[in-house]
Amino acid sequence: MPKKRIVVALGRNAFGKTLPEQKTAVKEAAKAIADLAELKYQIVITHSNGPQVGMIHMAMTEFGNAHQDFTVAPMAVCSAMSQGYIGYDLQNEIRTELLRRGIFNTVSTIITQVKVDPFDHAFSHPLKSIGRIMTAEQAERDKGNFVREEEGGFRRIVASPAPIEIYEIDAIRALADAGQVVIAAGGGGIAVLEQGPVLKGASAVIEKDATAAKMAHELDADVLLFLSATERFVIHADTPQEFSPDHLSVAEAMELIDSQTMAKETKLPKLASAVSFVAAGENRKAIITSLDKVKEALAGKTGTLITK
Repeated sequence: MPKKRIVVALGRNAFGKTLPEQKTAVKEAAKAIADLAELKYQIVITHSNGPQVGMIHMAMTEFGNAHQDFTVAPMAVCSAMSQGYIGYDLQNEIRTELLRRGIFNTVSTIITQVKVDPFDHAFSHPLKSIGRIMTAEQAERDKGNFVREEEGGFRRIVASPAPIEIYEIDAIRALADAGQVVIAAGGGGIAVLEQGPVLKGASAVIEKDATAAKMAHELDADVLLFLSATERFVIHADTPQEFSPDHLSVAEAMELIDSQTMAKETKLPKLASAVSFVAAGENRKAIITSLDKVKEALAGKTGTLITK
């Protein structure tokens, strides 16, 4: 009997905000992944790179500004660096946790590129904040980039286009078929534009959950598992209408999406990604839960389940 395949999308709460916090946090993520290995799933993991890519971008920008012989690193390079360093910590902790449980599986990280459309409307309406907080004078000097005012100052914002194609999907599939635990498309993947045979990095950050759904679809996964900060998906948080459903059909989820009442940068992408995956195939399910409730959620005892 073939093993079931699961794609796991780790939220930013899985890694903390600093290097020491990440070292500690990935231990909990590794336990959740090891639980899945004990349940005999083929496992492919993607993850947020929220504060990490911003930290890298800020450091590389400051270095470039301080040393005239060096250019500022583009977003694509920062995304690649975040995939490598998060993957390094995550794959080592997963390997350690698997060995502790007597499971001998190779864990691999793939630096993953994802095609985006240069005409995606997101390039005209950037949403994702990135990098350091700037003064008004610094923001004015940051010519050629979108900036917006936030609490404490100004920050650069970049586009979040839709993922079209995952270039390394065949490698990801081959490793998963071989029983390896695969970490891929971290931070939504490196956004690239196809120019003939050349892939050129784009100034963009792809929504991680959208890439997770795309990857799960391409791999024909059985389950798309979103691991977030809450045990169930919270709708209308901190309002009298707040509720956390146990189950949503695709139709019910679409009604919530169409109502345009959810946070566009957090809640909406997760639910929309779950719907796109479930609706595109048969016998699929998406689950939203927390790191410490993986086994219970897969057993149907908690979490928010999305099905047709």
